[in-house]
Amino acid sequence: MSLPPHFGVNFTQTLHNDINPSTDPRKSDLSQPGKVILITGAGRGIGRSIALQYAQAGVATVIICARTASELDEVQTSIHSIQSTISVRKIHLDITNEEQVLAAAESVRREEGRLDVLINNAGYTSLWVLLAEGDTDKYWNTWVVNIKGTYLMLHSFLPLMVETAKICGRAVDVVNVGSMGAHATTPGASAYQASKLALLRLGEFVVEEYSGKGVNCFSVHPGGVVNEFSKDVEQLEGRKFFCLDMIRLPSDFGTW
Repeated sequence: MSLPPHFGVNFTQTLHNDINPSTDPRKSDLSQPGKVILITGAGRGIGRSIALQYAQAGVATVIICARTASELDEVQTSIHSIQSTISVRKIHLDITNEEQVLAAAESVRREEGRLDVLINNAGYTSLWVLLAEGDTDKYWNTWVVNIKGTYLMLHSFLPLMVETAKICGRAVDVVNVGSMGAHATTPGASAYQASKLALLRLGEFVVEEYSGKGVNCFSVHPGGVVNEFSKDVEQLEGRKFFCLDMIRLPSDFGTW
């Protein structure tokens, strides 16, 4: 399938679908001792996998957040099976709920006193249907999760990250999990793809406003990974072309 250049697929001749040596967090030069990491949507899928890869990198604390609290118990067990000395904090969190997000930020400030990496991974897509055929509430919920939820996380945690950068004397990192869909106009996917495009611009504002205060911000599309989030999309005609990547690929890259 031929894709336009702005999709980025032809940016390099070397394409990886799975873990590769350059981004393997088990390498000594990618070790990240002392860091505190927070990941939203960490109960399953890409978020869970990112948490496990940060365990491979030997961080001090992994804060795993999800709406389904029971999923976090398994993630904690899996992290400790990799590195038993890592501190794991579980937060039952709906990123669209401002009170919950503020409480989470206050808890992290009180218990950890720092935040080195914020992974905004939680996301949502309504069923891909034409504009006039979908459910209005589900359509707007895509925007509420992908944009309002990410905004609330940034609004609540950026002050602590700025403090961390100042105290530690080095940059801290925000990673927004985006999508190749931000560069596409696929019939039926207007809520998802438009909100992911808006997410890219939101990340640019983080750079514009906070890079001088020691905060980096990256937007990364995770490739074509089959998981609970993408399974319905993957069944659509022609979409199987994109679902070729192992879940460790974005997880390693995010940790790198």
